[in-house]
Amino acid sequence: MTEKRIEQRGLYFEEFEEGATYLHRPGRTVTEADNVLFTTLTMNTQALHLDAAWSAGTEFGERLVNSMFTLSTLVGLSVAQLTMGTIVANLGFSEISFPAPVRVGDTLYAETRILSKRLSSSRPGQGIVQFAHTARNQREEVVALATRSTLMQCLPAGATS
Repeated sequence: MTEKRIEQRGLYFEEFEEGATYLHRPGRTVTEADNVLFTTLTMNTQALHLDAAWSAGTEFGERLVNSMFTLSTLVGLSVAQLTMGTIVANLGFSEISFPAPVRVGDTLYAETRILSKRLSSSRPGQGIVQFAHTARNQREEVVALATRSTLMQCLPAGATS
């Protein structure tokens, strides 16, 4: 008897359903190390992310997590479920917003709604899928929104989903 082997992958173009919302779990709790490492790796020397004494005097009363970390985590949380091994390219972001700040200790949860999809007119076997990503914290507050377009592989010839 042969062992059945299943490899984790994202969805192929045909498997995306317009209007469907995918919940990405587990969430990701943000640590101080995450914020400092990401901020310094990306050369973002904004005091609001690095200087606790200075940040204490702001309207927030403390350091905030780098919003680019928040965006990266939002997209990253979707990868295993949607695009792992099936994406061709990230085409771009048309809208990004951060309605509420993220603080160290917050847990981020992500979800993605499929806005649209169409076959590529110039790249056979590929299609364009538009995602609406939303990140919420543990209090269900929306902390990030992003609209993203991706070029996705179609199902391989002869394959079924």
